[in-house]
Amino acid sequence: MSSELTLPAPYTPHPALMRAFDACPLIAIMRGITPAEAADHGLALHEAGVRIVEVPLNSPDPFDSIAVLRRALPDDMIVGAGTVLRAEFVDRVQDAGGTLIVMPHSDAAVIRRARERGLASAPGVATPTEAFAALANGADVLKMFPAEQLGVIVVKAWRAVIDRAVPLIPVGGISPDNMQPFLDAGANGFGLGSALYRPGQSADTTAANARAFQAGLRAARGGAA
Repeated sequence: MSSELTLPAPYTPHPALMRAFDACPLIAIMRGITPAEAADHGLALHEAGVRIVEVPLNSPDPFDSIAVLRRALPDDMIVGAGTVLRAEFVDRVQDAGGTLIVMPHSDAAVIRRARERGLASAPGVATPTEAFAALANGADVLKMFPAEQLGVIVVKAWRAVIDRAVPLIPVGGISPDNMQPFLDAGANGFGLGSALYRPGQSADTTAANARAFQAGLRAARGGAA
């Protein structure tokens, strides 16, 4: 019998998400953004090279912000929702133009609804059991949350048993200067929260923060900062 580990189900990740992730493996979390300012911040992120943005559903009028972002941004930018707690919200995200469902937990019904509607999903997982269950239900990437609690040691342990085709994305407490240990342990990208965006900040600040993360990523990968 072969000792090679295999995924619990055929792994067919969302192609548009994978293209965006390959271009830039940083997911911008715009918690608290409003529809009136969404376009300016989204364009600032795109100009800085970010290609994936999510609006958590506990933001003001989140579906309107998703719609604004989708209309304002080029097609190579993935727009989605975060903190998606129930399956019925998947339909509303899609109706607003979103194509990515991000959640803090690993709800099988939410993951399956996203897959059924042709949307990508990034469920939050904190144990190998949750991780493999999420993949079996059709998850595209695994959001390791909260990264502050899981840490680099857990990323390394998971990478030893989770197929390398599956992106591991630590979220929580990520800054431009702490990415390298996670990458060295086997992480593939990061979700960026309050260190990137805080409600009320200017689009120029968002752009500057995004550029700092891009520089940190290049340095972590061994390139020039």
